[in-house]
Amino acid sequence: MGKAHAVAMASVGAVFNTKLRPRLEMVCASSPDSAERYRVAYGFARATDDWRTLVEDPRVGAIVIASPQETHRRIAEAAFALGKPVLCEKPLGASMEDSAAMVAAAEASGVPNMVGFNYIRTPASQYARQLIADGEIGDITWFRGEHTEDFYADPRTPASWRTSGMANGTLGDLAPHMVNAALALMGPIARVMGTYETVHKERPGGEVDNDDHAQLMCRFENGAMGAMYFSRIATGRKMGYAYEITGTAGAIRFDQEDQNALWLYKITDHESQRGFRKILTGPAHPDYLPFCQGPGHGTGYQDQIIIEARDFLRAIETGEAIWPTFKDGHDVNRVIAATLASADTETWQNINDF
Repeated sequence: MGKAHAVAMASVGAVFNTKLRPRLEMVCASSPDSAERYRVAYGFARATDDWRTLVEDPRVGAIVIASPQETHRRIAEAAFALGKPVLCEKPLGASMEDSAAMVAAAEASGVPNMVGFNYIRTPASQYARQLIADGEIGDITWFRGEHTEDFYADPRTPASWRTSGMANGTLGDLAPHMVNAALALMGPIARVMGTYETVHKERPGGEVDNDDHAQLMCRFENGAMGAMYFSRIATGRKMGYAYEITGTAGAIRFDQEDQNALWLYKITDHESQRGFRKILTGPAHPDYLPFCQGPGHGTGYQDQIIIEARDFLRAIETGEAIWPTFKDGHDVNRVIAATLASADTETWQNINDF
């Protein structure tokens, strides 16, 4: 993610003709050698192996946190204390306590803050948000979402940092992306019922102490029902960030493995022509034109990070909060915490209790 953000900050000015043009001033890594390697590879002016040196440097005006979750809180609090804007990768903190403290620090500082949920920024998903907000598919009655991948489907895959600690399990790693999508598309979640499971309890190199897959049922505050599934062992799925939304006047389907297409059904179509139709994204859709003038040519993963960088620069320029803020990231963590509590107690859990 450090590379993705460095590339985004280096190119966002040219892509979006932003008023603010970021300069890659300093990169921090865990050792002097790796920091210098990243400096050369990514085009930074300077490097350090001490995050405090980076945060406190007067020539560093804004911070991107793309380090392990357990480091997020200390870095963010130090940056906010100096009045420096922060873009932090998800999940916001390693615990609910961490993310709540980070929200408090962000709000006390009054400076721009954002969380790195990039997948929801595809032109297709932005268009889906518009369709729902404009009432194109009527009143929403149902949501189904998933974030499924298969990078741990093979039990012979060695244990790693991903297999230790709940923050690194599927509920901490993959689930936040789809929960964020659900909140963006549907609005707040009122309550959840969830469960999770470790399928491969041992791997070469060690035991696994976090979840391989999880699921939840939910009720949104607008009354709609929902269900979500998350897995890192979903054999055959490479980027299964997908959702279906049903309304009283139509429906929407999306799958990130075909991220430049949105499927739309409208009940107002003539009966002889009813069915899901594939809409290819193009210049008429949000944030597509800066990358390409031809419809159907598509955007990619790195482009989502560039859109994110544009939003962060705009927040710094205007001083106005742009979604998703630290508070929005904490709202995702609340849903995950409620899901874990539900699994432990086998009961429905109200989000407002977290």
